[in-house]
Amino acid sequence: MKADMQNDAAPAIEKPRSGEPYLLTPGPLTTAYSVKEKMLRDWGSWDSDFRAMTARLRAELLLLVGKGSEDFDCVPMQGSGTFVVEAMLGSLLPRHSKTLVLINGAYGQRIAKTMDYIGRDHVDIDKGDYLPPRGQEVAEALAADPAITHVVVVHCETSSGILNPIREISEATYAAGRKLLIDSMSAFGAIDVGADDIRYEAIVSSANKCIEGVPGFGFVIARKSELVAAKGNAHSLSLDVHDQWANMESTGQWRFTPPTHVVAAFMEAMRLHTQEGGIAGRGARYVRNRDVLVDGMRELGFETLLRDRWLSPIIVTFFNPADDRFEFSRFYELMKQQGFIIYPGKLTVVDSFRIGCIGQMDHHTMGAVVAAAKSSLDAMGIVSAKPPPAALSEREKLAA
Repeated sequence: MKADMQNDAAPAIEKPRSGEPYLLTPGPLTTAYSVKEKMLRDWGSWDSDFRAMTARLRAELLLLVGKGSEDFDCVPMQGSGTFVVEAMLGSLLPRHSKTLVLINGAYGQRIAKTMDYIGRDHVDIDKGDYLPPRGQEVAEALAADPAITHVVVVHCETSSGILNPIREISEATYAAGRKLLIDSMSAFGAIDVGADDIRYEAIVSSANKCIEGVPGFGFVIARKSELVAAKGNAHSLSLDVHDQWANMESTGQWRFTPPTHVVAAFMEAMRLHTQEGGIAGRGARYVRNRDVLVDGMRELGFETLLRDRWLSPIIVTFFNPADDRFEFSRFYELMKQQGFIIYPGKLTVVDSFRIGCIGQMDHHTMGAVVAAAKSSLDAMGIVSAKPPPAALSEREKLAA
């Protein structure tokens, strides 16, 4: 991959405070100091100032789905990303619906598991770790089973780092007269999903991903017609998106105790997101981060799990080196000592690890990550990080 080393006009990226490592993960991630600083004030959850903040939060998030946003509304929900995904599934899927779940990693598998827990019928297309589900496969599955009412897909499957082709999946779904729900947990805010360009009924994400806030809430952006129709669907009181929406519409308040400090921090993160150029600016920085990382790691002998066409700018999965002296736990500690916390692999076929490209980091940071990786290999006595031939062979076979 060719890293673009031009254009240094973007806003300056802060370095973490002394002793604070970079979080090279898909979230929680490294945040700006001004975002952290906003959590120093206490807020009354019923106070008019906080209600006004909630209203701004909802309105500003709607702007990120573009010109088609007038048909949508935004419903923030307490909890982690998995909480809000379950809230979307349990609230927007009627109890007698049947869903096609598209799987190519751990988070697609988690959606299927959630469907089992909440008692929603589903069938799956599982592509393994290397490839995305394609529109033609979706079209064939929908044609073969008229009972399917919905399709659910993970936008960026961070267990591998793959960016799924949402547009063609959406086109296949609506050509067959079905409805699409998107888990855009790790892509929303950096990859454009304008509702005027890509059709879907709902999309979810959370505070601590590409907007670069801190953990504590997620949000459902759904068509108003779907929110109205969701009444009575939910299997859970706390995860009832319709009830949360109706309460916010009538009172401006969250039904139960909101993560007030997290919301305040998120509003600052949204300000910084806008200042950087919104989705386009944030996404461009992440792409540059990825390209510098991948180029540098390949020079050390590392290889990516995925072929270049499917690499997301969110997180990259690398094969473990073939050298017997490589131990991920040791490599992890050596990287941490140099100020970088990386992520273990989440694959079943081969040994791997992941390095995130999102958060308060730029291409200079990623250059330092590569230097730290080289230093860590040197400390382990490893000359080349080349992966086992069997791993590359498996990739070529499964990704053909």
